[in-house]
Amino acid sequence: MNPTTDHYAVLLDSLRRRMRAMHSLYHDATATMTLDQVNHVEREGVLPIAFSLFHYTNMEDVGFMVLSGEAPIWNDEWQARVQMAINDHGKERTVEEMVHQRVGNYEELCAYQRIVFDRTESWLDTLIGPELDEILVPRPLPPVVANTYSARVAGPEGIRRLDGIECWLYQHGLRHMGEIELARGFVGLGGMTS
Repeated sequence: MNPTTDHYAVLLDSLRRRMRAMHSLYHDATATMTLDQVNHVEREGVLPIAFSLFHYTNMEDVGFMVLSGEAPIWNDEWQARVQMAINDHGKERTVEEMVHQRVGNYEELCAYQRIVFDRTESWLDTLIGPELDEILVPRPLPPVVANTYSARVAGPEGIRRLDGIECWLYQHGLRHMGEIELARGFVGLGGMTS
């Protein structure tokens, strides 16, 4: 192997392991919470766990479309099954709106999450190194992206597939897992890791 191949192999192995580990935190969290705990609102202005769970899962589903070209899984049928109070991941909405997010059918939300996470992990297993370098969002960045964390990470040419995986999937997922861990304390549950 040449040094470039070694570099890609190490990078892809790390991405795959980190995504599986992060997804496992979500699986462990959902397995140890109830619908009432997920829908609990601590106080005005504090988003329920329902928001973080659906927001991140749905954003991974939508982000996957940009990363892979495959259509999102979420549709009207899934909405009828999961019964989200607000049929929106909330990226373009205010906290005042999204504080009303609730899950109607928790088992179906968990099923949707498993399908989204499994699809992402399977796709990561098929990636080859040079695909990580492809520019997905060229500069100038569109307004919907310009104020995001991924815009701060973007290189001179724009957002690469690697940037998208790191920002839209991994780092975004860990951010919301942190919110979930904090909110679990509000309902008498512990954190997920030490």
